[in-house]
Amino acid sequence: MTYAHLRHVLLCLLLISSAVSQAADRYKPFVLAYTSDAAFEDVVSEVKSKLESSGFEVLTDYRPYDGASALVVSSNDLKALSNESKLSGFASTLRVGVNQVEDGVQVSYLSPEYLGMAYRIESDMDAYTQALAAALGEGEAYGSNKGLTEKKLRKYHYTFGMEYFDDPYVLGTFSSQQEALDAVRAGFAHNSTGVSSLYELTLNRADTSLFGVSMTGKGDDDSKYYDDAYQMSIVDFKEHKSSAYLPYQVLVVDGDVLALHMRFRMAVHFPDLSMMGKHSFMTLMPSPKAIQGALTAAVNGE
Repeated sequence: MTYAHLRHVLLCLLLISSAVSQAADRYKPFVLAYTSDAAFEDVVSEVKSKLESSGFEVLTDYRPYDGASALVVSSNDLKALSNESKLSGFASTLRVGVNQVEDGVQVSYLSPEYLGMAYRIESDMDAYTQALAAALGEGEAYGSNKGLTEKKLRKYHYTFGMEYFDDPYVLGTFSSQQEALDAVRAGFAHNSTGVSSLYELTLNRADTSLFGVSMTGKGDDDSKYYDDAYQMSIVDFKEHKSSAYLPYQVLVVDGDVLALHMRFRMAVHFPDLSMMGKHSFMTLMPSPKAIQGALTAAVNGE
């Protein structure tokens, strides 16, 4: 073999290795842990038990519509992620979905590594990935045909003009953290928009609390665009279900009340959704404004 021939072979091997490496370094939002033949409620109870046995605290079992559960969990280590930045508290919970489908009950969860990159967390999220895999199963990653690279996730936005992670809704600004918390708690308990608190989590970062909220429309054409069930009927139409997208979060930090912009949050969870068509962002075009309006009104108790 001549030197030129050897160099050509080595170059080809290098290119193949690079291509394999690039393919391996792509991430998908959800993991299908397993499908069970048991009754839906039995599976939900089983999943809760597995999560608690693995050291997670189950904060809520949200039922956005029939045959769907969105479980939210946290831990001391997850709450400590809030120390990284003002917005990192959004990553202080993980979400698990249980969904009744034709051939059984699907158990899935949001990938901690994917979440960490999308929410710009610097800490290694692999421990949470391993913990969920040990508790529920390593399963099959899904939610994007090709997956996204870490570089893409850390600077993610759907397309030109769309919001990034650090472009949240500012729902309210108060003179102190306590004033903000008082307003948010009262607002979620007494409002006419159909927004309710599912959990409140005090995080490790000073003056930082995270709320999970349900959003239920009032039955008119305008309010349906912030309704959880309606939104999911548009985006969660594929074989593997994604109720682990829910619930929406509201972060109260340093007296500011914030929520991730829907055009970022939904897009990063469903990166393959088309812009046009029945199951598309165009169908939900009024939703970003509707969500902002409903959450803002709820925070202010209207």
